Amino acid sequence: MPIKLLALDLDGTLFGDDGVIRPRVRQAVAMAVERGVTVTLATGRAFDVAARHARDLGIEAPLICYQGAVIQDMASGQILHAETLPADVLPQVIALAEARGWDLHFQRDGRVLVRQRRQDDQFYWLLFGLPITEVPDLRAAIVPPPNKFVITCDADQAETVIAELRAHFADRLNIIRSHAILVEGVPAGVTKGRALAWLAGYLGVPQAAVMAIGDQDNDVPMLAWAGLGIAMGGATAA
Repeated sequence: MPIKLLALDLDGTLFGDDGVIRPRVRQAVAMAVERGVTVTLATGRAFDVAARHARDLGIEAPLICYQGAVIQDMASGQILHAETLPADVLPQVIALAEARGWDLHFQRDGRVLVRQRRQDDQFYWLLFGLPITEVPDLRAAIVPPPNKFVITCDADQAETVIAELRAHFADRLNIIRSHAILVEGVPAGVTKGRALAWLAGYLGVPQAAVMAIGDQDNDVPMLAWAGLGIAMGGATAA
């Protein structure tokens, strides 16, 4: 069956650490669009960031954002599907992060909420591409609940952070590693794979006609669900 829907991860797939989309990649996306393939982006990043790249590439399909917690229409900005973190769990997440000294960020409405900046502007821009808002009280700032949280850490500490978060919140949150130094938490059951299945259904595209490309552990459900899943050459072992 010919491919009708192509889902592309951003970081490590569409571009590298410098955030620059190479001419050969641009050409490949353009050729897919010219052949009638619906191209979407599936990313852990916010809609505002994904939309910038989508407009740059001429992509008009709804975008999968926040690891699949949000699916948003490109043309109107309308949110087609959204899930938020369970409100009762968030104070526990904050308490654990404070006790461990983790660098915790919440993302909602195109903003990153943090108790205190620990990095320079370039670091935040490359990883989030969004304004950083320092708030005196994280607990008060996350009402209503955000779509996801992110903990930045040294690469050799990420698995320890993941293990502890899963030990505490496995039944309420999906804890994933989206980058060597990023550990993310989204609502339980939220994955790029489930979001891609939802979008394919919304667009009327059968599973066998869906192709997905990614490079990190958070892309695994998406590559597994797609009729044709492709891992980048530099992808993680998973």
